[in-house]
Amino acid sequence: MTSPHGTPGSDAFTASLAEIVHGAEGIGAALAAAQIQEIRMLAAAAALADRAVAGSPQRVRERGMVERSIAAELGGVARVTDRTMQRRMEEARTIVEDYPAAMAAWEAGTIVRGHVMVIRDAGTVLPPELRPAFTDAAIARCERDTPNRVRAELEMLAQRMHPRSFSQRHEEAAAGRCVRIVAGRDGMSDLIATVPTVIAEGIHDRLTQQGRAIIDTRGERAAAAAGGATSGGDAFGIDEPSRAEVIATDARTMDQVRADLFADLLLVGTPALDDTRGTTAGPLGAIRARVQVVIPSHVLNGTGDACDLVGRSPIDAETARQLAAGNPIWERLITHPVTGAVLEVDSYRVPTAMRRYLQGRDQHCRFPGCRMAAIRCEVDHTLDAALGGKTKTSNLAHLCQRHHSMKQFTAWRVRQLKGGVLEWTSPLGRTYREDAPTPAVAFTPAVTPLAAAAPF
Repeated sequence: MTSPHGTPGSDAFTASLAEIVHGAEGIGAALAAAQIQEIRMLAAAAALADRAVAGSPQRVRERGMVERSIAAELGGVARVTDRTMQRRMEEARTIVEDYPAAMAAWEAGTIVRGHVMVIRDAGTVLPPELRPAFTDAAIARCERDTPNRVRAELEMLAQRMHPRSFSQRHEEAAAGRCVRIVAGRDGMSDLIATVPTVIAEGIHDRLTQQGRAIIDTRGERAAAAAGGATSGGDAFGIDEPSRAEVIATDARTMDQVRADLFADLLLVGTPALDDTRGTTAGPLGAIRARVQVVIPSHVLNGTGDACDLVGRSPIDAETARQLAAGNPIWERLITHPVTGAVLEVDSYRVPTAMRRYLQGRDQHCRFPGCRMAAIRCEVDHTLDAALGGKTKTSNLAHLCQRHHSMKQFTAWRVRQLKGGVLEWTSPLGRTYREDAPTPAVAFTPAVTPLAAAAPF
């Protein structure tokens, strides 16, 4: 029976989708207007507390009580606690008073709410007097991309503008590293480790690689266990028929596998049942983490500060130099301090020069809005090789598995323009331009004294 809305690609389906998208645009505009009104109202409520106690000798104490009372009043209307409402009031006041240009750009429709929140979050590290200049630069970047894409770049921008070096602040923050347990429900708890970002990213990446090896080789491992069934048991007292049954019925998700591996590695130092030997994955214990770090060349000689952990956040220069100096497992990408062009990438895994160049150019999945790091993506022929597409940099781009599949099996289409620009076309004919990411480090050459003194 045919759907009244037609099948994908039919005129009826396209018309229905166009109506939904048009409706979404209208709702989005109305929602944005309401959100802007709400933030300005909450900021006014926070400012009201200041005006109410102006001139009082106990202004600080009285202001807290007045603000708490106002928050309780608003919380009753919104059906949230006064603590939650008070936090929202303070956040709104920070946005309105410290980032007025971001609010104006949101009202003008050049950026969205997510951009404003990213600007606020990234600018938190800066003193109030530097936030206006930071906001102006951030808005220009936000107008060209989605909030999740610009977050890391804005964090790097804020770190460079900070009067104290990132390395100094990182050293102080690292002194607070710790491990703690937060009790949960139903016999579960969260084990939380506060560690440097590169360590956390490396741990997660290694668990992901090991988990993928387990999931991808389930069939191979089950067949090997079944074929080698013997009467005896292994070191854990599990006989081969039981092992084969366990593997064959293993339906754990990636998150569950990662959690199990995490516990194994901490408790016994190695995956408890490393039965990938003899498969395409190889022993799990041999898997090491891969993290992509962009290291400007001037950082290596000791004159730089923050570097970019691709897809995540800034890291301190000393950590980056240690990685570049002695760890062959990490991808090392060096950029020119002036132009931002890729100078060198070194890897013991010996990727091809073309793949290394593309990782430096793309940095992440090139579907609009996706931030999956390039090292976890697939290199895709923009024009399929089966249709004559050549294997050259102007016809290749990184796509994560999700968006690679969408390009293959849906009506989304893409073509590559000069400079690595991708132009995506949706099933409704809407186009979305996907520029090659801005290099993590790019400086404008200073005007030389001779040029500055040249007559007009």
